[in-house]
Amino acid sequence: MKFAVTSKRAVLAVILTVALLATAIAAVTVTDSECVYFGYSPRKIPVYSVERDDKVVALTFDAAWGADSTMKILSVIEEYDACATFFSVGMWAEKYPDELKALSESGRFEIGTHSNTHPDMGNMSASEITDELETSCDLIEHVTGKRPELFRPPFGSYSDTLINTAESLGLITIQWDVDTLDWKGLSAGEIADRVLGQVRNGSIVLMHNNGEHTAEALPLILEGLKAQGYTFMKTGDMIYRENYEIDHTGRQIRST
Repeated sequence: MKFAVTSKRAVLAVILTVALLATAIAAVTVTDSECVYFGYSPRKIPVYSVERDDKVVALTFDAAWGADSTMKILSVIEEYDACATFFSVGMWAEKYPDELKALSESGRFEIGTHSNTHPDMGNMSASEITDELETSCDLIEHVTGKRPELFRPPFGSYSDTLINTAESLGLITIQWDVDTLDWKGLSAGEIADRVLGQVRNGSIVLMHNNGEHTAEALPLILEGLKAQGYTFMKTGDMIYRENYEIDHTGRQIRST
């Protein structure tokens, strides 16, 4: 009888130990971003910025809905002798071909894809991603005569499958390290302040072609950046295409 009691106690002790170990393991489970930060996750990361010695910055505009301010943005970019990258949703290209063609033919803008229908692509299958990207690239190429080389995921949502599939289609996935939040209805001054206060060499700035005050903020941004000694590059010209690494923040670093 005493042996049976002892055995039960031993079993309970083992169960309790296992439970405590499971709790401890759960407590130290880390997120994907933490894995990337500490260097032990193989998860792929898009390009958020580029480490450069020269004071260059890439301005980018996402276009999914509306085009009221698009030609004004083109006019300001030309006036300030600047350039930028325009990420167009395929349906936007189909709806506003004249605006997209004008941007492309100006020579001031390179055109990238922003998907075809602007879905959250982070959880899509490879076949679904391929359909979104190929359709959008076909539509953009039909209008501009040039096939996109850059891709910006809607909502900034991505996965290894997304990046790998984009790469297989000849597309480089681009994010940003300076967010203007212009879609929130910020004033022109607030938008400009966010850029001028956060930008650094090799920054990629996110704006939207139809933000309420984006076109109004653009001269302030361009003047302010020029006053700080910055010049402008298209994203495709600023990024590295080979011999580079990407750190945990998504910053491209030239390999030595």
